[in-house]
Amino acid sequence: MAKIKCSPRKIAAYCILLIGIPLAVLLFYREQYAVISVIIAFGACVPFFLAFERKKPLAREAVLLAVMVALTVAGRVAFALLPSFKPVTALVVMAALYFGPEAGFLTGALSAFLSNIYFGQGPWTPFQMFAWGLVGFIAGLLRAPLKKHLLLLLLYGALAGVAFSMLMDIYTVLSFGQGFQLARYGAVLISALPITAVYAVSNVVFLLVLQPTLGRVLTRIKKRYGLET
Repeated sequence: MAKIKCSPRKIAAYCILLIGIPLAVLLFYREQYAVISVIIAFGACVPFFLAFERKKPLAREAVLLAVMVALTVAGRVAFALLPSFKPVTALVVMAALYFGPEAGFLTGALSAFLSNIYFGQGPWTPFQMFAWGLVGFIAGLLRAPLKKHLLLLLLYGALAGVAFSMLMDIYTVLSFGQGFQLARYGAVLISALPITAVYAVSNVVFLLVLQPTLGRVLTRIKKRYGLET
């Protein structure tokens, strides 16, 4: 069985993504959401550079991720007229599958921040950045089985839609200004079921469409330029 390597660099990266960023979101999102959004954007970049610091083709990998972020932003804007039915999660997952968990988080966080220049920034932005970032991060951790089994990838896409909705429902409860109440959270989850279902279905549809073609393109690019995951 292969041993999981956990260097100090990787531990620091994971602490930033899984502890530092969610704490910042929960503590300061309401009054300082613009500042927190920028901090998350920079914070999401740090683990990427920590993880890939020793890699020779870092610039090439960064350029490819910039392209993935641009595609994700463009995809969200292109489907602006279809509420909740967007390719954002699918593209974030694709970035994670081919470039790793730190890259997945970075793509998700930056895509939410940049696309909200069009959709509107607000206290919800840090939650979206973390939610899409976390979806990408977990996909990156599971990238080996997800790339190997299409059904597993589609299942993850559906679950990612549910997870994203549940994380955003935390913001919905907090936006009432009375703190987090479990009963109210349960009611919000139930009321959001139709939206959650659309999230899940859209992720499955877009992964079915994108995985065959975009997956081949990213694989060829990685082989051509000697990029490692």
